[in-house]
Amino acid sequence: MFSSFRPHRHDVLLAVVGLSGGMLLWLLGLHLQTHRVFTAPWVSLVPLVVASGLELLRRTSPQTGLVVGTLALIADQLTVGNLATILMFTDLVYSAVLYGKPSAARRIPVTTFLIMVVVTIGFLAWFRTPQSLLIGVATGMISFGPALTGASVRNHRDAAETARLHAEQTALLAEMDRAQAVTAERTRMARELHDVVANHLSAIAVHSTAALSIDKPATSRDALGVIRENSVAGLAEMRRLIKLLRAGGSSEPAASPTLASLDALVEQARTNAASSGLTCTFEDAREEREPLPAPVELAAYRIVQESLTNALKHAAPGPVEVRLDRAGQVLTIEVRSVIGERPGPRAPGSGAGLVGMRERVALLGGTIEAGPSATGDGARIWRVRAELPVTEGTSRT
Repeated sequence: MFSSFRPHRHDVLLAVVGLSGGMLLWLLGLHLQTHRVFTAPWVSLVPLVVASGLELLRRTSPQTGLVVGTLALIADQLTVGNLATILMFTDLVYSAVLYGKPSAARRIPVTTFLIMVVVTIGFLAWFRTPQSLLIGVATGMISFGPALTGASVRNHRDAAETARLHAEQTALLAEMDRAQAVTAERTRMARELHDVVANHLSAIAVHSTAALSIDKPATSRDALGVIRENSVAGLAEMRRLIKLLRAGGSSEPAASPTLASLDALVEQARTNAASSGLTCTFEDAREEREPLPAPVELAAYRIVQESLTNALKHAAPGPVEVRLDRAGQVLTIEVRSVIGERPGPRAPGSGAGLVGMRERVALLGGTIEAGPSATGDGARIWRVRAELPVTEGTSRT
């Protein structure tokens, strides 16, 4: 409760030194003036004790200390005077500007300057001697000078505090940027890992389940062949991704898949899905087939790959159609498969593939739709349709 009123140890030291110095001057008989209202030397000790006590308030209540200190200074002028009292008053002025409220820090220098000017003009008009200017100079030295010094120190202190806060904010923003970069990189790695492995593992899961559930040597041999092919391909993709991560490579793999690889991808899906009654077809309806920006080609390839993987895991027997088209500066990818029940094994899904597709499309500023739809003959299909801008600079990664 009283911690806010506890004086700082430096303030206690100033009070003790001021009081001790004033007492020493008094004992030596070193006074500042004579012929005052109170001529008894001991009376000058009263303002001295008051001023030294006010030093304890220089940080906790600087404005109160200045007001009472001003009264003590006036009282000291009615006695033989003590230099220590005047010096402690200058410190009270300095402390009121440095530790006081911002409004007081602005007001005190102006007020002390006006007092100095008024005192100088008043005594000059009264005594009409050049020596009277010294009174104004002395007034400025004990009031305006300390106030100006306090204002300067306070401005430097506030500037240093502002710089420190700015540095902390900059460090915080840098840490936030670093955390976001790490999160984005982890998300990209997770998306890439899922895309390069899920297709092969889904085929392995479906065919291994078929080999275990159907007791036919020919079926088992075919399933094992598909399992081996997808295992080798999956390992190759994993090695490529690990090599990229160890090398600390660019934002996308240097040898990333392109649209030219879609024929091979669909052919592989056709082989993997044959035992499930799926027939995969690919139609490239683009009139212009020049290479597109690498992020666009990679995103299109992964969307087709994930759509074929989902068809292998969930689609009913029937056609799986992949269609590629381009209108102006927009590349359209559409994959259709039949919705319904199917016999035989299915691989479980987690939904991460759809999330990854949406992330890839969003990074390029495109749009994607994935969900059930109906054809003209009333059949229900699952359709994935993505539109990607093909101009450079569309990626927001």
